[in-house]
Amino acid sequence: MTFWQTVGRGLRLRCPRCGQGKLFKGLFAMADACSSCGLDFRREQGYYIGAMYINYGATAVILLGVSLPLIGKYPLPTILWPLGLFCSIFPIWFFRYSRSLWLALDLYIITKIPK
Repeated sequence: MTFWQTVGRGLRLRCPRCGQGKLFKGLFAMADACSSCGLDFRREQGYYIGAMYINYGATAVILLGVSLPLIGKYPLPTILWPLGLFCSIFPIWFFRYSRSLWLALDLYIITKIPK
């Protein structure tokens, strides 16, 4: 399994091991295990905190990438409303992807560590 296969499976919200089973059974509810290979998606308490870092990082990078070029061109109140709205909506939408990417990257790292 290559790094880019892992990222691709994470972005498609599929099982990081086999790429077949769906990670989510609802909008925010994760499946307990992969329906194809049986990989257990349940982890210890606090495991998915890393997904919050991915979510925060993606939000911050996009926000800075969009806001920095606009700061001198438009009045500040004009750009604050859409950027504030983005900061409220994007993390909720990206929640599933950040969890999926976190699980995929963790599995990739674990499989690459020599035993």
